[in-house]
Amino acid sequence: MILLILLTSILIVFVTIYQYDEQTKDYNASRFERKEASTKQDIDIELTRRTTYPVTTENIAKIFQDRIYDIANVHKLTISMYDMDGNLLKSSIPYNFDKKEGQNLSEETINELAKNSNHRIPKTNIVKGITYQSSFTYIHDTRFKRIGILELQIAQDNEEQKKELREFISRLSLVYLLMLIVAIVLAYFLSSYITRSIQTISEKIKETRLNKRNEKITLNYSSSSEINSLVESYNSMIDQLEDSAARLAKSEREQAWREMAKQVAHEIKNPLTPMRLSVQSFERKFDPTDPTSKEKMAEFSETLIQQIDVMSSIASAFSDFAKMPTQRREQLDVIDVVKHSIDIFTESYIHYFPQEKVLFANLDKTQLVRIVTNLVKNAIQAIKETENNPKIEVKVSQEGNNVKIIVSDNGKGIDDKNKDLIFEPKFTTKTSGMGLGLPMIKNIIEAYDGSISFTSTKGIGTVFTVILPKT
Repeated sequence: MILLILLTSILIVFVTIYQYDEQTKDYNASRFERKEASTKQDIDIELTRRTTYPVTTENIAKIFQDRIYDIANVHKLTISMYDMDGNLLKSSIPYNFDKKEGQNLSEETINELAKNSNHRIPKTNIVKGITYQSSFTYIHDTRFKRIGILELQIAQDNEEQKKELREFISRLSLVYLLMLIVAIVLAYFLSSYITRSIQTISEKIKETRLNKRNEKITLNYSSSSEINSLVESYNSMIDQLEDSAARLAKSEREQAWREMAKQVAHEIKNPLTPMRLSVQSFERKFDPTDPTSKEKMAEFSETLIQQIDVMSSIASAFSDFAKMPTQRREQLDVIDVVKHSIDIFTESYIHYFPQEKVLFANLDKTQLVRIVTNLVKNAIQAIKETENNPKIEVKVSQEGNNVKIIVSDNGKGIDDKNKDLIFEPKFTTKTSGMGLGLPMIKNIIEAYDGSISFTSTKGIGTVFTVILPKT
């Protein structure tokens, strides 16, 4: 709106200036034509009625000897008379015509006048900001014979018109300035009225989330029907979004438990198969009279117990993952706890490098041991395929108000395609196991507001970094 008013005012100023200029030109032209007609009429009267000299070219200077000044003064213009060859005969400004070069008419002007059908040539010259209008016509005797050339010239002073134009433009500018101020005020209130509702809707849309309850928009002020329609559409969308989110969450939970149930069933079936084969073999081959029957019974029992232990570990892993870890915080020396966690491993390539002598933190000892042992176990499994110089390093240091634990190995590394899935439940690259170890310790670490990250290069090794707050 403001831009439209501004462009309109500029356009009107240009149109006004152009219109004034055209009107001034038309006014000057008509004014000069009136003066020209009156002047020629006085000249004709002088030639036909008042002079006692014969009306010839040679007598023009004598006929208008003094009369030319009166006529020029009455009509407020300059009069010059030439013979048919363009030589100056008489002028109303004598001191400008002293028979000097350049005072006579040019051959071009004489020829142009002769060829013109109206036998009149208008010319306009601007000198130092003043417009000079001239006309060239023939002087006739009483028999309408051409006896000379008449030049009439008037200086058009347009200062009065320019002054009027300036006054008009100033008044017009004041009017449009007032309109511009009014437009700015109206635009401000109008835009505030419109954008207030849009801003409310925009803020609500930015806050809209799929995983939380979203509030509907309630306008406490009047608004346009379009805004009301937009608000209704948003509120309807929120209802649909909540319904879709509920269905999606339910579907995801059902799908997750279905996948977990399939995985648990698969893992449980693995030990059941050798148990069944062992029972069938024992039933077929067992002979009570065999002197070695007692040893065979012990071997059979040991096989069953091993498979039962496997099933028990599967159930425990699933149970540990399903429940959130319970924190039992106590002040403990992280350096000492990590050392005892590593001591249970007998591999000679596991090295421990504590960066501090003691490092106290409020953590759960059992969960800290679980974090370290799980990462070391994964590292051991990663370097089983390494042929030369296997190495696992565990480092513990203090970083600000945090405990930093780094477990690195020079094993086979992690494929790029698997890096995004490494903390996903049920994901594993091993031939056995449920893939719950890393997701479980990630849950433990995040319960402490800590973080776990890793870097890995295929064929070079993997580095896991754990950050845990001290308090």
